[in-house]
Amino acid sequence: MTGMFDDIRRRRADRRVKPGDGRPLKPFRWWQLLSRSLFYLPMMGEGGSGVVYAIDVRHGGDSTTGEVKAQLYLDGRQHAESKVPAFFPVPGGTIQVAASVFGLKRCHYVTADGREVLLTPDSRSAEGRRAQFDLAHPSASRSVGVVSFAVLIVGLVVLILQLVESLSQVPPIAENFGVFSSPLTLPVWANIGVGLITGAASTERALRLRYNRWLDGGAG
Repeated sequence: MTGMFDDIRRRRADRRVKPGDGRPLKPFRWWQLLSRSLFYLPMMGEGGSGVVYAIDVRHGGDSTTGEVKAQLYLDGRQHAESKVPAFFPVPGGTIQVAASVFGLKRCHYVTADGREVLLTPDSRSAEGRRAQFDLAHPSASRSVGVVSFAVLIVGLVVLILQLVESLSQVPPIAENFGVFSSPLTLPVWANIGVGLITGAASTERALRLRYNRWLDGGAG
């Protein structure tokens, strides 16, 4: 059953792929740190020569439709585009791109035998800077990752407790089960703070393309 749904999703994704217009790939600018993702995949082309694929995603969406699209470039020229999630056929497999509300959650080259390779982020992008930090300071990088994960766990616990408290106040539930009082009742400003901190943690995880449907919020 899972395979059938995967096939349906894949066919829908294939229909979303449109041919590119050959426009040149614009260089990454520092002010695009949180609004753009740019990844590369060097590989051998069909003729045996080296080629470079690039995936360019503008997280703000299309200026007209608001749709978030992935642009596929081949040797610096737009080759194809698709709404995300996107599946771009390339020699030996596909490049798969998916987004969340905090950034990318997937940008991988998947071979025909199922092997997955994460594309290389542009060194000037936020993902590239995070990857450089991981290489230069692996221990500190792991600590940051642990803190991000812990923050999201705490945020999820707070959310669940508040949700249960709100649901328990619905009259039919209150009459049958009583009213639950959360041990973590927070003022409005504290709830806003928790939201901002958990958003920052999810953004940090997105820079490493880490994603969990329960921890990191809505999917793209």
